Amino acid sequence: MSTRVADGLGSIARLVLGAVFLVAGGLKVTTPEASAKATQAYQVLPHDLAALVGYALPTIEILLGLLLVLGLFTRTAAALTSLLLVAFVAGIAQAWARGLTIDCGCFGGGGTVAADETSYLPRILEDLGMLACGLWLARRPSSLLSLDRALFRAA
Repeated sequence: MSTRVADGLGSIARLVLGAVFLVAGGLKVTTPEASAKATQAYQVLPHDLAALVGYALPTIEILLGLLLVLGLFTRTAAALTSLLLVAFVAGIAQAWARGLTIDCGCFGGGGTVAADETSYLPRILEDLGMLACGLWLARRPSSLLSLDRALFRAA
């Protein structure tokens, strides 16, 4: 694969992943209580720690999304985003395996829902697709129109 094609793929992965994280964080940042409730619904962390994670998560998602869209510190942002996505997949999978009926809270909302309102497999597949983008960028962060390229070209 040529360098230009690989850089183009990197740009697409960076922009898609960054945009998804910006939107997800942006939809939750104005309703921190709902984000905390969604995180608590997974019943993985102690109640207060889950609330703290829920309050912090939207800001973290926005920051990582912004870094990715701008192409700044791409490798680090992609690695951190990938770690979050692994945690998201594990959280959704354990909720599914334990028979919890929750909305993932990925784009706001969250918490307990009716059994027919759960959609675990599509959420896991979406997260795995985004994880592929994150892993690509963590391994090969070079992409077109990135601040990394403009600022650190000589490095």
